[in-house]
Amino acid sequence: MDILKIPAISEFCRTAELIHSRGWAERNGGNISLLLDEDLGSLAPIRKLPVGCPGGLEGRYIAITGSGKYLRNVPRDPESNMGIFRICRDGVELLWGLKDGSGPSSELAAHLNCHSVRLNVDPAHRAVIHTHATNLVAMTFVHPLNDRDFTRTLWSLLTECIMFLPDGVAVLPWMPCGTEETGRATAEKMKESRIVVWAHHGVFSSGTSAEDALGLIEVAEKAAEIFLKISHLPILSKIDDSRLLDICKVMNIVPRNGYLSIPESPE
Repeated sequence: MDILKIPAISEFCRTAELIHSRGWAERNGGNISLLLDEDLGSLAPIRKLPVGCPGGLEGRYIAITGSGKYLRNVPRDPESNMGIFRICRDGVELLWGLKDGSGPSSELAAHLNCHSVRLNVDPAHRAVIHTHATNLVAMTFVHPLNDRDFTRTLWSLLTECIMFLPDGVAVLPWMPCGTEETGRATAEKMKESRIVVWAHHGVFSSGTSAEDALGLIEVAEKAAEIFLKISHLPILSKIDDSRLLDICKVMNIVPRNGYLSIPESPE
């Protein structure tokens, strides 16, 4: 089997290149993982890593960037910079890639936990992306770090935000990266939101494809950029709750419960 001809792997490589081109993956920052639908049972295990695996993933195949790898190098040399693993009850088996002996991303726990949670919400789920989106990170230094306030600010700045992120943007306080605790906390937030911002660090996003997950980050990042450009200026007009409700009505969108102020019906 020619691994590089699998459409999801081609998309993986394109996404890595796009993330780097946006300046969201300095050095070895950022990582990508995709659940694969192809039957890769003919590939013999190269080595096994004993890691904790959440429920619902046993027997699935996952492609993920390697530890210490630069996203800009993924499309140039996929076999050195990413790996494909079979998920087992007591670990993951490397089937292809990481030919220099390196391991999977240090954020493997976060990726596995997020995949498990999102599959329970949406069976079509396939992708998790972590990037250091500049404006979203900057926003966490100057904005209250709670889900509702953060979401409402982003919704009010860009029409597309509520259209593509009706379930809101979740936020975690600063936590050490690469730990199981952070992975579990991220997954817990992803039970209700497809995108989770890590304060002072970056953002996790999920989707039905790598393109879908990256698109959510792009929308939130654009709104965060607008916030940073205008937050020090007097605001003369904005997309208030009544206008957001209008958008929801026109687009047949159900916004996150309790996030908008619903006008009382006249008696």
